[in-house]
Amino acid sequence: MASHSGRLSSDKRFLIFFDFDETIVDETSDDVVVQAAPGQHLPGWLKDTYQPGRYNQYMQRVLAHLAEQGVTESDIRAVMEKMPASPGMPALFQFLRVRPAQDFEVVLVSDANTFFIESWLRRAGARQLFHRILTNPATFNRDGRLVMRPFHSHDCPRCPDNMCKQAVVRDYVARRTQERGRPFQRVLYVGDGANDFCPALALGPRDMAFPRRDFPMHRLITETHEATPGEFRAVTVPWVSAEEVVQRLRKLVAE
Repeated sequence: MASHSGRLSSDKRFLIFFDFDETIVDETSDDVVVQAAPGQHLPGWLKDTYQPGRYNQYMQRVLAHLAEQGVTESDIRAVMEKMPASPGMPALFQFLRVRPAQDFEVVLVSDANTFFIESWLRRAGARQLFHRILTNPATFNRDGRLVMRPFHSHDCPRCPDNMCKQAVVRDYVARRTQERGRPFQRVLYVGDGANDFCPALALGPRDMAFPRRDFPMHRLITETHEATPGEFRAVTVPWVSAEEVVQRLRKLVAE
């Protein structure tokens, strides 16, 4: 019996998802990578190939162009490592790092890519904090080009064709609940963008959404509350500094 209760006590109580661009870091990595290009800009013809909802394909062309211009793996890593953290984010990471093991399972879900994210997290000393990183896979090929592949396909009309974060979150929560044999007490989601609104819609009334204040995710939550009360069910805690997230999590773990 003791070993059984021991297993249960080692199960995490809370699952917390983080977006990356403009949530963990205060910039957008897809924009920052352009700083590695000659003259730190892209040619107009390349920018003109962007189509709404097909950003992933556009970034694949951008990365191919950078390789053709002689931009190397270390050049790209260097610009990624320089991105500043969002306000208060180091304090939030430190809070999560020193919590007892059974408190938080921490997962990153992002429409950036593995190389951009891993470069920054390793430099920041934060890679070990994340149980999983769910993002578009990216690896360098023999020609030195960073090749990015779509994370998955889905049929959500709201999201770009390579990633619906709601599908990612739902799949992850279902799989982990099955593996654990019990649900998490609460699911938490920290984000900023329109593509973070979609997964937050799947949260229940005990769950929590932490939208960056006055960013698209926050505006969409506010609009939804006004237009269709009751559709957005999660407790909403907007933040300017991630220190505000820490304050709310302190209360949560003390309950």
